[in-house]
Amino acid sequence: MDQDAPAVGTDDPIAAGTDRLDPETAGKARSAREALGARDGVLVAFSGGVDSSVVAALAHDALGEDAVACTARSETLPAAELDDAKRVAGEIGIRHDTVTFSELDDPNFVANDGDRCYHCRTMRLGRMYDRARELGIGTVCDGTNADDPGEGHRPGLRAVEELDVSSPLLDAGIAKEEVRAIAEAYGLSVADKPSMACLSSRIPTGLEVTEARLSRVERAENRLREWGFSGFRVRDHDGLARVEIAPDELERALDPAFADAVHEHLTEIGFEYVTLDMAGYRTGSVSPGGGDTNGASDDAAEPDESADADGVDLDRRYPR
Repeated sequence: MDQDAPAVGTDDPIAAGTDRLDPETAGKARSAREALGARDGVLVAFSGGVDSSVVAALAHDALGEDAVACTARSETLPAAELDDAKRVAGEIGIRHDTVTFSELDDPNFVANDGDRCYHCRTMRLGRMYDRARELGIGTVCDGTNADDPGEGHRPGLRAVEELDVSSPLLDAGIAKEEVRAIAEAYGLSVADKPSMACLSSRIPTGLEVTEARLSRVERAENRLREWGFSGFRVRDHDGLARVEIAPDELERALDPAFADAVHEHLTEIGFEYVTLDMAGYRTGSVSPGGGDTNGASDDAAEPDESADADGVDLDRRYPR
Protein backbone atom coordinates (compact mmCIF):
# COMPACT_ATOMS: atom_id res chain seq x y z
CA MET A 1 0.00 0.00 0.00
CA ASP A 2 1.19 3.54 -0.74
CA GLN A 3 2.38 4.78 2.63
CA ASP A 4 1.70 8.41 1.63
CA ALA A 5 -1.96 7.74 0.94
CA PRO A 6 -4.54 7.47 3.71
CA ALA A 7 -5.85 4.10 4.82
CA VAL A 8 -9.24 3.38 3.39
CA GLY A 9 -11.94 4.95 5.53
CA THR A 10 -9.69 7.41 7.42
CA ASP A 11 -10.74 10.36 5.24
CA ASP A 12 -12.39 10.94 1.87
CA PRO A 13 -9.96 10.39 -1.02
CA ILE A 14 -12.56 11.60 -3.54
CA ALA A 15 -13.82 14.64 -1.63
CA ALA A 16 -14.18 17.95 -3.43
CA GLY A 17 -10.90 19.81 -3.58
CA THR A 18 -8.72 16.72 -3.21
CA ASP A 19 -5.42 16.85 -5.07
CA ARG A 20 -5.34 13.07 -5.49
CA LEU A 21 -7.79 12.96 -8.42
CA ASP A 22 -8.62 15.30 -11.26
CA PRO A 23 -12.06 16.90 -10.84
CA GLU A 24 -13.74 14.89 -13.60
CA THR A 25 -12.59 11.53 -12.23
CA ALA A 26 -13.44 12.59 -8.67
CA GLY A 27 -16.93 13.56 -9.82
CA LYS A 28 -17.48 10.19 -11.46
CA ALA A 29 -16.25 8.40 -8.34
CA ARG A 30 -18.62 10.40 -6.15
CA SER A 31 -21.48 9.58 -8.51
CA ALA A 32 -20.71 5.85 -8.25
CA ARG A 33 -20.45 6.06 -4.47
CA GLU A 34 -23.73 7.93 -4.17
CA ALA A 35 -25.48 5.35 -6.36
CA LEU A 36 -24.16 2.58 -4.12
CA GLY A 37 -25.23 4.50 -1.03
CA ALA A 38 -28.81 4.57 -2.31
CA ARG A 39 -28.96 0.77 -1.97
CA ASP A 40 -29.98 -0.99 1.22
CA GLY A 41 -26.90 -3.17 0.87
CA VAL A 42 -24.65 -4.60 -1.83
CA LEU A 43 -22.62 -7.74 -2.43
CA VAL A 44 -19.59 -7.07 -4.64
CA ALA A 45 -18.39 -9.88 -6.90
CA PHE A 46 -14.81 -9.51 -5.76
CA SER A 47 -11.74 -10.90 -7.50
CA GLY A 48 -9.22 -8.69 -5.71
CA GLY A 49 -8.29 -7.03 -9.01
CA VAL A 50 -8.29 -3.26 -9.35
CA ASP A 51 -11.83 -2.94 -10.78
CA SER A 52 -13.70 -4.92 -8.15
CA SER A 53 -11.46 -3.49 -5.41
CA VAL A 54 -12.48 0.06 -6.32
CA VAL A 55 -16.15 -0.95 -6.31
CA ALA A 56 -15.63 -2.57 -2.90
CA ALA A 57 -13.91 0.56 -1.54
CA LEU A 58 -16.68 2.84 -2.79
CA ALA A 59 -19.35 0.48 -1.44
CA HIS A 60 -17.67 0.24 1.95
CA ASP A 61 -17.44 4.04 2.11
CA ALA A 62 -21.10 4.39 1.20
CA LEU A 63 -22.66 1.54 3.18
CA GLY A 64 -20.19 0.39 5.82
CA GLU A 65 -21.19 -3.01 7.20
CA ASP A 66 -24.00 -3.29 4.64
CA ALA A 67 -21.39 -3.87 1.92
CA VAL A 68 -19.86 -7.34 1.46
CA ALA A 69 -17.09 -8.46 -0.90
CA CYS A 70 -17.51 -12.03 -2.10
CA THR A 71 -14.99 -14.16 -4.00
CA ALA A 72 -15.99 -17.30 -5.92
CA ARG A 73 -13.65 -20.23 -5.35
CA SER A 74 -13.31 -22.74 -8.17
CA GLU A 75 -10.73 -24.72 -10.12
CA THR A 76 -10.14 -21.78 -12.46
CA LEU A 77 -9.09 -19.36 -9.69
CA PRO A 78 -5.36 -19.52 -8.87
CA ALA A 79 -4.73 -19.94 -5.15
CA ALA A 80 -2.51 -16.84 -5.21
CA GLU A 81 -5.43 -14.76 -6.50
CA LEU A 82 -7.67 -15.90 -3.63
CA ASP A 83 -4.93 -14.94 -1.16
CA ASP A 84 -4.70 -11.51 -2.84
CA ALA A 85 -8.46 -11.05 -2.61
CA LYS A 86 -8.42 -11.75 1.13
CA ARG A 87 -5.53 -9.35 1.63
CA VAL A 88 -7.07 -6.49 -0.37
CA ALA A 89 -10.44 -6.87 1.38
CA GLY A 90 -8.49 -6.40 4.60
CA GLU A 91 -6.92 -3.21 3.24
CA ILE A 92 -10.35 -1.85 2.44
CA GLY A 93 -11.87 -3.01 5.71
CA ILE A 94 -14.83 -4.64 4.01
CA ARG A 95 -16.30 -7.96 5.10
CA HIS A 96 -14.99 -10.75 2.85
CA ASP A 97 -16.99 -13.91 2.09
CA THR A 98 -16.30 -16.78 -0.29
CA VAL A 99 -18.59 -19.12 -2.19
CA THR A 100 -17.49 -22.38 -3.79
CA PHE A 101 -18.62 -23.94 -7.05
CA SER A 102 -17.18 -25.91 -9.95
CA GLU A 103 -17.39 -24.78 -13.56
CA LEU A 104 -16.41 -28.34 -14.48
CA ASP A 105 -19.91 -29.47 -13.46
CA ASP A 106 -21.28 -27.72 -16.55
CA PRO A 107 -20.61 -29.61 -19.81
CA ASN A 108 -21.09 -26.37 -21.75
CA PHE A 109 -18.16 -24.83 -19.90
CA VAL A 110 -16.01 -27.95 -20.25
CA ALA A 111 -16.63 -27.99 -24.02
CA ASN A 112 -14.80 -24.64 -24.17
CA ASP A 113 -16.60 -23.14 -27.14
CA GLY A 114 -16.75 -19.44 -27.93
CA ASP A 115 -19.23 -18.90 -25.09
CA ARG A 116 -17.20 -20.52 -22.32
CA CYS A 117 -16.97 -17.22 -20.44
CA TYR A 118 -20.74 -16.76 -20.64
CA HIS A 119 -21.33 -20.14 -18.96
CA CYS A 120 -18.68 -19.44 -16.32
CA ARG A 121 -19.97 -15.97 -15.55
CA THR A 122 -23.55 -17.20 -15.31
CA MET A 123 -22.60 -19.83 -12.74
CA ARG A 124 -20.31 -17.51 -10.80
CA LEU A 125 -22.82 -14.68 -10.55
CA GLY A 126 -25.60 -17.13 -9.78
CA ARG A 127 -23.67 -18.21 -6.69
CA MET A 128 -23.22 -14.55 -5.78
CA TYR A 129 -26.97 -14.03 -5.88
CA ASP A 130 -27.47 -17.13 -3.74
CA ARG A 131 -25.11 -15.70 -1.12
CA ALA A 132 -26.69 -12.26 -1.32
CA ARG A 133 -30.13 -13.75 -0.64
CA GLU A 134 -28.74 -15.62 2.37
CA LEU A 135 -27.50 -12.28 3.72
CA GLY A 136 -30.71 -10.42 2.92
CA ILE A 137 -28.98 -8.29 0.27
CA GLY A 138 -30.83 -7.44 -2.92
CA THR A 139 -28.03 -6.02 -5.09
CA VAL A 140 -25.02 -7.76 -6.64
CA CYS A 141 -22.32 -5.51 -8.14
CA ASP A 142 -19.39 -6.26 -10.40
CA GLY A 143 -16.32 -4.37 -11.60
CA THR A 144 -17.19 -3.85 -15.26
CA ASN A 145 -15.73 -0.48 -16.26
CA ALA A 146 -16.53 1.89 -19.12
CA ASP A 147 -13.78 0.48 -21.37
CA ASP A 148 -14.94 -3.14 -21.12
CA PRO A 149 -17.89 -3.21 -23.57
CA GLY A 150 -15.67 -2.14 -26.46
CA GLU A 151 -12.95 -4.77 -25.94
CA GLY A 152 -13.81 -7.39 -28.55
CA HIS A 153 -15.40 -10.76 -27.82
CA ARG A 154 -16.83 -10.47 -24.29
CA PRO A 155 -19.51 -13.13 -23.76
CA GLY A 156 -19.21 -12.73 -19.99
CA LEU A 157 -20.78 -9.30 -20.24
CA ARG A 158 -23.93 -10.91 -21.67
CA ALA A 159 -24.33 -12.83 -18.41
CA VAL A 160 -23.94 -9.59 -16.43
CA GLU A 161 -26.77 -8.03 -18.44
CA GLU A 162 -29.06 -11.06 -18.27
CA LEU A 163 -28.70 -11.40 -14.50
CA ASP A 164 -29.23 -7.66 -13.95
CA VAL A 165 -25.94 -7.22 -12.11
CA SER A 166 -25.18 -3.63 -11.14
CA SER A 167 -21.98 -2.18 -12.65
CA PRO A 168 -21.28 1.10 -10.79
CA LEU A 169 -18.07 1.90 -12.70
CA LEU A 170 -19.74 1.43 -16.07
CA ASP A 171 -22.82 3.41 -15.04
CA ALA A 172 -20.64 6.32 -13.90
CA GLY A 173 -18.53 6.25 -17.08
CA ILE A 174 -15.32 5.36 -15.23
CA ALA A 175 -12.65 4.06 -17.65
CA LYS A 176 -9.76 1.76 -16.74
CA GLU A 177 -7.13 4.44 -16.18
CA GLU A 178 -9.58 6.34 -13.98
CA VAL A 179 -10.19 3.14 -12.00
CA ARG A 180 -6.45 2.92 -11.34
CA ALA A 181 -6.33 6.57 -10.32
CA ILE A 182 -9.19 6.06 -7.84
CA ALA A 183 -7.47 2.96 -6.44
CA GLU A 184 -4.31 5.03 -5.98
CA ALA A 185 -6.29 7.74 -4.20
CA TYR A 186 -7.61 5.10 -1.81
CA GLY A 187 -4.10 3.79 -1.25
CA LEU A 188 -4.91 0.32 -2.57
CA SER A 189 -1.94 -1.93 -3.27
CA VAL A 190 -3.61 -3.25 -6.45
CA ALA A 191 -3.72 0.17 -8.17
CA ASP A 192 -1.11 -0.96 -10.72
CA LYS A 193 -1.87 -4.67 -10.69
CA PRO A 194 -2.22 -6.18 -14.18
CA SER A 195 -5.63 -7.77 -14.66
CA MET A 196 -5.77 -11.54 -14.44
CA ALA A 197 -8.11 -13.74 -16.47
CA CYS A 198 -9.12 -17.13 -15.07
CA LEU A 199 -6.96 -20.17 -15.76
CA SER A 200 -9.32 -21.54 -18.40
CA SER A 201 -8.29 -18.65 -20.69
CA ARG A 202 -4.96 -20.49 -21.16
CA ILE A 203 -6.70 -23.39 -22.92
CA PRO A 204 -7.46 -22.86 -26.63
CA THR A 205 -11.09 -22.66 -27.68
CA GLY A 206 -12.38 -26.11 -28.64
CA LEU A 207 -10.04 -28.02 -26.32
CA GLU A 208 -11.87 -29.36 -23.26
CA VAL A 209 -11.22 -27.67 -19.93
CA THR A 210 -10.12 -30.30 -17.41
CA GLU A 211 -8.85 -30.16 -13.85
CA ALA A 212 -5.52 -31.67 -14.96
CA ARG A 213 -4.96 -28.94 -17.56
CA LEU A 214 -5.93 -26.16 -15.15
CA SER A 215 -3.63 -27.59 -12.48
CA ARG A 216 -0.55 -27.84 -14.67
CA VAL A 217 -1.08 -24.33 -16.05
CA GLU A 218 -1.30 -22.93 -12.52
CA ARG A 219 1.82 -24.80 -11.40
CA ALA A 220 3.75 -23.67 -14.48
CA GLU A 221 2.79 -20.02 -14.02
CA ASN A 222 3.66 -20.19 -10.33
CA ARG A 223 7.16 -21.28 -11.34
CA LEU A 224 7.58 -18.33 -13.71
CA ARG A 225 6.37 -15.99 -10.98
CA GLU A 226 8.90 -17.47 -8.54
CA TRP A 227 11.64 -16.79 -11.10
CA GLY A 228 10.77 -13.10 -11.13
CA PHE A 229 8.73 -12.75 -14.32
CA SER A 230 5.71 -10.48 -14.03
CA GLY A 231 4.06 -10.49 -17.48
CA PHE A 232 3.43 -13.97 -18.86
CA ARG A 233 1.01 -16.75 -19.74
CA VAL A 234 1.47 -20.49 -20.15
CA ARG A 235 -0.95 -21.73 -22.83
CA ASP A 236 -1.84 -25.43 -22.78
CA HIS A 237 -2.13 -26.79 -26.32
CA ASP A 238 -3.11 -30.34 -25.35
CA GLY A 239 0.19 -31.12 -23.65
CA LEU A 240 2.34 -28.57 -25.46
CA ALA A 241 3.17 -25.59 -23.24
CA ARG A 242 3.42 -22.32 -25.17
CA VAL A 243 5.14 -19.85 -22.87
CA GLU A 244 4.43 -16.18 -23.55
CA ILE A 245 6.65 -13.58 -21.87
CA ALA A 246 6.01 -9.82 -21.92
CA PRO A 247 8.19 -8.05 -24.53
CA ASP A 248 10.11 -6.10 -21.90
CA GLU A 249 11.10 -9.38 -20.23
CA LEU A 250 11.50 -11.54 -23.32
CA GLU A 251 15.27 -11.08 -23.52
CA ARG A 252 15.65 -12.77 -20.15
CA ALA A 253 13.73 -15.76 -21.47
CA LEU A 254 16.28 -16.17 -24.28
CA ASP A 255 18.92 -17.09 -21.71
CA PRO A 256 19.95 -20.73 -22.41
CA ALA A 257 19.86 -21.42 -18.66
CA PHE A 258 16.22 -20.35 -18.56
CA ALA A 259 15.38 -22.51 -21.57
CA ASP A 260 16.93 -25.53 -19.87
CA ALA A 261 15.19 -24.88 -16.55
CA VAL A 262 11.73 -24.13 -17.95
CA HIS A 263 11.83 -27.27 -20.09
CA GLU A 264 12.84 -29.41 -17.12
CA HIS A 265 10.26 -28.02 -14.73
CA LEU A 266 7.30 -27.92 -17.12
CA THR A 267 7.86 -31.47 -18.35
CA GLU A 268 7.98 -32.60 -14.71
CA ILE A 269 4.62 -30.87 -14.20
CA GLY A 270 3.08 -32.87 -17.04
CA PHE A 271 3.67 -31.06 -20.33
CA GLU A 272 5.10 -33.16 -23.15
CA TYR A 273 6.66 -30.26 -25.06
CA VAL A 274 7.66 -26.72 -24.04
CA THR A 275 7.92 -23.82 -26.49
CA LEU A 276 8.66 -20.10 -26.16
CA ASP A 277 6.40 -17.83 -28.22
CA MET A 278 8.71 -15.28 -29.84
CA ALA A 279 5.81 -12.84 -30.27
CA GLY A 280 5.72 -12.44 -26.50
CA TYR A 281 2.75 -12.18 -24.15
CA ARG A 282 -0.47 -10.73 -25.50
CA THR A 283 -4.04 -11.19 -24.32
CA GLY A 284 -6.45 -13.36 -26.22
CA SER A 285 -3.99 -15.46 -28.21
CA VAL A 286 -6.07 -18.65 -27.83
CA SER A 287 -9.59 -17.20 -27.75
CA PRO A 288 -12.03 -16.06 -30.45
CA GLY A 289 -11.88 -12.37 -31.29
CA GLY A 290 -8.85 -11.78 -29.11
CA GLY A 291 -10.79 -12.23 -25.87
CA ASP A 292 -8.55 -13.54 -23.09
CA THR A 293 -11.07 -12.55 -20.49
CA ASN A 294 -13.95 -13.93 -18.49
CA GLY A 295 -15.95 -10.72 -18.66
CA ALA A 296 -13.58 -8.69 -16.52
CA SER A 297 -10.67 -6.70 -17.89
CA ASP A 298 -7.39 -8.49 -18.54
CA ASP A 299 -5.02 -5.76 -19.63
CA ALA A 300 -1.65 -6.26 -21.21
CA ALA A 301 0.85 -6.92 -18.46
CA GLU A 302 2.90 -4.10 -17.05
CA PRO A 303 6.30 -5.64 -16.27
CA ASP A 304 7.95 -4.80 -12.97
CA GLU A 305 10.56 -2.12 -13.64
CA SER A 306 12.69 -3.60 -10.88
CA ALA A 307 13.10 -6.84 -12.82
CA ASP A 308 16.51 -7.69 -14.24
CA ALA A 309 16.63 -5.95 -17.62
CA ASP A 310 20.37 -5.93 -18.22
CA GLY A 311 20.19 -8.44 -21.04
CA VAL A 312 21.02 -12.10 -21.40
CA ASP A 313 23.00 -13.51 -18.51
CA LEU A 314 24.59 -16.79 -19.54
CA ASP A 315 25.68 -17.38 -15.96
CA ARG A 316 22.20 -17.08 -14.47
CA ARG A 317 21.20 -20.20 -12.60
CA TYR A 318 17.56 -21.17 -12.22
CA PRO A 319 16.64 -23.40 -9.26
CA ARG A 320 16.45 -27.10 -9.91
